[in-house]
Amino acid sequence: MPAVKVGIIGGQSLYQALGLQGRGEHLTIETPFGPHSSPLVATELEGVSVVFVSRHGQGHVHNATRSPYRANLFALKVLGVTHVIATGTVGSLREHIQPLHLALPDQVIDRTYRRPCTFYDDVAVHVELAQPFCSTLRQTLHDAARHGDTVVHPTGTYVCIEGPSLSTQAESQLYRTWGCDLVGLTAMPEARLAREAELHYALIALPTDHDSWRPQPVGQEPEALLPQLAQRLDAVTAHGAALLRRALPRIAGTASQCRCDTALALAIFTDRARIPAEVRSRLRPLLGRYLPSGVV
Repeated sequence: MPAVKVGIIGGQSLYQALGLQGRGEHLTIETPFGPHSSPLVATELEGVSVVFVSRHGQGHVHNATRSPYRANLFALKVLGVTHVIATGTVGSLREHIQPLHLALPDQVIDRTYRRPCTFYDDVAVHVELAQPFCSTLRQTLHDAARHGDTVVHPTGTYVCIEGPSLSTQAESQLYRTWGCDLVGLTAMPEARLAREAELHYALIALPTDHDSWRPQPVGQEPEALLPQLAQRLDAVTAHGAALLRRALPRIAGTASQCRCDTALALAIFTDRARIPAEVRSRLRPLLGRYLPSGVV
């Protein structure tokens, strides 16, 4: 089993909350999917080797649709990352999931439609995705959460919308009828790509508001929502960073194999003899263990 290396995906607020400023080695990796969103920062946290990538780039230059998800995950794979913990702000669709709580979603509904969503445009690869977040990594996060002061919800269904605008009130109410608990912009295709790369992937969701299903307080204009999000972002991100720090030694010390490690074993449907050498070479970091060079 390879040594544990943890990829961390988040924003500038998480980068600061983790104290990564001025630390580590800044790396740039060439990928078949173009440049990753920001320089990769390779360092150690809590004694664990980590690689941080800012999902939206330095200065938040990529919106959720344009974030280079494929390049980010591919670059992490090339650097030997085995586990990925992502954070992302969300709206809560349930009264009991309050702003500044944390949530560890176990299910996702993908409502995106403009994002490249697979590494495998040239090969028929169908990964199993019934449990889109790694159950072993989620359990480790949940175990670490028991030792903190923040309320952490151990499950939840996350609906990922395309954006860049937030939900209409009717959409928000519809998602509630679907059984969704959280609404956000970034979990997909990130979770799917992580599975395609055989990476353990879990998300720490950071609720900043109750989306638009909940009536605004009397006298408060809808435009007040965005300033509220900004005000709460740093506080909830600090909670997420604290949980992540507590979890890192547990991930390194208790990592065990699960289905994420062999997600591609039965997922390659294309006749191996018909996969061109160029495709094998381009996707070697992902498929190399199943398509050895020079072997049909």
